[in-house]
Amino acid sequence: MSDKRAKINYKPLWKMLIDKDMTKSELRKVTSISRSTMAKMVNNEYVAMNVLVRICIALNCSIDNIVEIERKTEEE
Repeated sequence: MSDKRAKINYKPLWKMLIDKDMTKSELRKVTSISRSTMAKMVNNEYVAMNVLVRICIALNCSIDNIVEIERKTEEE
């Protein structure tokens, strides 16, 4: 059985960290994100909404600035 959920990625977040000259470890510290949650994000897995909200507050941005939804085409 295939997973019907939309695929997500955190490319916008990683780009934003580069622009802000911030490491993933620094982000983890300022947002109190666990290592396992950060690992999920690195692997483009789902994380809890409250994690995304904490990141948005810390980086002064909105969710669409840190998460990208990969849309499937009609043929897929």
